[in-house]
Amino acid sequence: QCEEAAYEERQYPAGKWACVTMGEPMYEQSISMSFMKLMRYICKENSVGCHLGMTVPVLNEIHLTKEGTELEREVLTAYYLPGEFQQNPPVPMDPEIHITERAPLRVITRVFYGMTTEETILREISLLWGLLGSTDTVLQGTYIVASYENPSVPQRRNEIWFICQ
Repeated sequence: QCEEAAYEERQYPAGKWACVTMGEPMYEQSISMSFMKLMRYICKENSVGCHLGMTVPVLNEIHLTKEGTELEREVLTAYYLPGEFQQNPPVPMDPEIHITERAPLRVITRVFYGMTTEETILREISLLWGLLGSTDTVLQGTYIVASYENPSVPQRRNEIWFICQ
């Protein structure tokens, strides 16, 4: 009988992403406000005036404080532009949205379900560190929370990503 793997390593290609950075008092507020801005961009508030189409996962890049006990306020939320817009991305109407070319990314990832709060994210980071043990092959202090479903889905699928150096 096969058990589901505790974590896996994945490689993502370089590509263009629409990104927003927010620094609200709570993590949930930052990602909610960022996601709404990105949804307006995806749903016509762009230079071509058309619906761009949704891609998943939506990434939330987070940083831990020096003590490693809580999240920094600033969260970068990123939406991968669909293939047909990779070469010539529509310009966002919102000046807070930036189109960024991100380098290829190699990550160690672990799935978790439910709401993403500072508490659940810190727990997932701790769990994955526990599984990996001491290693210098991944960044410490910078992590990505990947969300695959609408934030309103109660048991939505998420992943914690450790970025390989």
